[in-house]
Amino acid sequence: MSTGGRRAVAIGAGVAAGAVAAGAVGRSVLRRRHAHQLEEHLWDLPPDDVAAELGGISAFDGTILAVRAAGERDAPVLLFVHGFSLDMTVWHDQWVDLSEDHRCVLTDLRGHGASGKAAHGDLSLRSMGRDVATVLEAVTAERPAVVIGHSMGGMAAIAMAEQRPELFGTKVKGLVLIGSASADLLRGAMGSVTELLRPRLGSLSAAARRVDRLRKAVLASPGDLRGAAVRLTQFGPDAQPHHVDHIVRLAERASSEVWTDGLSGLMEIDLRHALPRVTVPALVVVGSHDRVTPPASAVELAGELPDARLQVIDGAGHMPMLEQPVELDRMIRSFARTVLVEGNGRTTKAATGGRRKRS
Repeated sequence: MSTGGRRAVAIGAGVAAGAVAAGAVGRSVLRRRHAHQLEEHLWDLPPDDVAAELGGISAFDGTILAVRAAGERDAPVLLFVHGFSLDMTVWHDQWVDLSEDHRCVLTDLRGHGASGKAAHGDLSLRSMGRDVATVLEAVTAERPAVVIGHSMGGMAAIAMAEQRPELFGTKVKGLVLIGSASADLLRGAMGSVTELLRPRLGSLSAAARRVDRLRKAVLASPGDLRGAAVRLTQFGPDAQPHHVDHIVRLAERASSEVWTDGLSGLMEIDLRHALPRVTVPALVVVGSHDRVTPPASAVELAGELPDARLQVIDGAGHMPMLEQPVELDRMIRSFARTVLVEGNGRTTKAATGGRRKRS
C-alpha cells in the first residue's frame, strides 16, 4: 500500500473508531480560559459509596464492582449502566436531576472506571449482564427499579435478561436502552473501523488489536484531527468541547484489554434471542445523528422487543446524556413514572404515546 493509502486508512479508521481511536481530542481547546472553572464540578460522583457501605460488591467471579448512589434511600431505583470504554461519570446530569425523586444508582462495568480488572480476563457481555444483576440485587431490596443502559450498557441489560430472566417483572419494572442494539454492531462506526482493519478472512479479535494499536498511536499524536474524529463519530453537530474532551479522556484511560477482548466480543455478540425475555416495558432512545448505533438499529430493536416505544432525540449523536440531558431526563422521568406508578409495571397509551408490539 502506498504512503498516501496508509495515511488514508489511518485517518479513516481514526474517524470511525469513536471515542475510541480519537485519543486526546480537544485538549488544546479545554486549556483555553476558564477550563478549570468549567470542569470543577462537572464530573462529580454521586455522594453515597454504596459498595463501601455494603463492605464491597463482588461479581459472581470475584470481580470488584464500583457502585455509587444519590437520592433518598427508600425512593424507586434508577440503575444506570454506561457504555464501552466509559464510566459512571457520563451520567452526572442524570443523577443530579433525577435524584430529586429517585434513588439513582450508578455502576462501573468490570474493567472500567473504578471497578476492578475483570477476573480471568472475562470482559464478555454475558458476564457484564450478570454484574448488572448483582448490583440490582444488592441495592434494590424490595423496591422496583428501572434499568437504564447506554450503548454497551444497554446490551449488558439485554444479556441480563438472557442470564436472569426472573428479574424482569419482579425487580426490573422497565428498561431504557439509549444508543443501543442487540446485534449487528458492524453496521455502525465502531463496526466500520474493525472491518476496515480486518484483513480478508481475518478475525475480529485481530482487528480489535489493530484498533488498540491505532488508538495508542492517535493518543500520542498532536493536532486537532483527534477532536474532529471523536465529534464525527460520537456526537451531534452541537457538541460542547468539554464533553468531547471528557469522552476522550475516558477512552484514553481504558485498558488495552477493554479495547481488544472487550471490543471484539462486542462486535461478535448476537442477543436477539434474548429480547423476548425482556418482559417489561422498554423505552428505546436514539440520537438523530448517532453513527455508532444508527437510528435504523433503534427502529429494529424497538420492533423486536415485546413491549417498547421509540424516541428520537433530534440533534444528538451517540451521547444524548451529555448532549441533550434535559430532554433525556424528561423522557426517563416520564417513563419511570409510567412503569413504576401509573402503569403498575405496564405502559399506557396516555402516558407513553402508544406501544410498539411485535407482530
